[in-house]
Amino acid sequence: MNHLKPLLAGLLLTASGTMFGQGAKNIVISEVLTNNTASIQDEFGRREAWIELENVSFTTYNVRGMFITTDRRVLDKSLSAPDRIKLMRMIPSGEDRTQIGGRHHLLLFANSNPADGKLHLALNIPMSEPVWIALYNGNGVELIDSVTVPALSADHSYARVKGSWSVKAPEAVTPCIENTIEASASKIDQFKERDPYGFAMALMAMGIVFLCLALLWIFFTLFGMVMRHLDTAKKVANAQPIKPITKTVEKTVEMAHKTGNIMQEGLDKKGIDLEVYMAVIGMALKQYEDDVHDVESGVITIKPKDTGWDDEYSQMTHLHDPFLPSDHNAPRIPTTPELH
Repeated sequence: MNHLKPLLAGLLLTASGTMFGQGAKNIVISEVLTNNTASIQDEFGRREAWIELENVSFTTYNVRGMFITTDRRVLDKSLSAPDRIKLMRMIPSGEDRTQIGGRHHLLLFANSNPADGKLHLALNIPMSEPVWIALYNGNGVELIDSVTVPALSADHSYARVKGSWSVKAPEAVTPCIENTIEASASKIDQFKERDPYGFAMALMAMGIVFLCLALLWIFFTLFGMVMRHLDTAKKVANAQPIKPITKTVEKTVEMAHKTGNIMQEGLDKKGIDLEVYMAVIGMALKQYEDDVHDVESGVITIKPKDTGWDDEYSQMTHLHDPFLPSDHNAPRIPTTPELH
């Protein structure tokens, strides 16, 4: 068991070294411009020679710690790693842009001062002479990529296009852009070039569709909740105990509006016929009280009252009383005294 631990550690180190080595081999020199008079500027507005690195894979790789050199003496295999590294310029760490994404590029400025920034290298590149440029792994021993750049005219570049190198005119120079794309190409063309199989477009379309579905679900859920609350509110408002109160409030608002209009008209007339307006206000308040009473009751009540018009006994007595003649002007008829 104790012998397995060193074996496993060695296998892990070997696998990690192989993995990092494979990742470094995906970094290539893509384009070089040696005589910069009208091309891209650095962050200080200066025009310097530049080297473009490209990550040809679809995974991200950090090039910090890798080396670039223009000195052919590094090809001498008798040199030790430390002596070879002295002839190189290291890509420093501490810069997020050294993390190159899949199918992306990184621009390094040469003939510059490293104090100006992490992407500035004190690398000697002649402007009008051929130059050999090599990219080494972080161990300073493994050669990753190299190219011999011919003497270039001002603002011309030497670029790798589909595996072969060629000189590009100033209007076709593409710093930080795929070399097969023209400098004036639209963003759509650039996107097509960077995503030839449409994987990114498919993922983007699916993401948009799912986002729209999620928004629709949220909208209809909230809409349903609002409608349910409105239905509940209508049912409560239409309930019998609430209806008189609702109508009372409506009638109050109506009467208040009428009263306000009347008062406003009275004020506009500067106090003329004030008694009339006060009487109208009183009538409006009386109408309001009556209407509210009718709303609250809703039942017409008839109270009976005894008038005596159908009292047959009193009428008969009044008509046949011998001592109370019905017509005082008529001659009295003598009565015959009762014989005993």
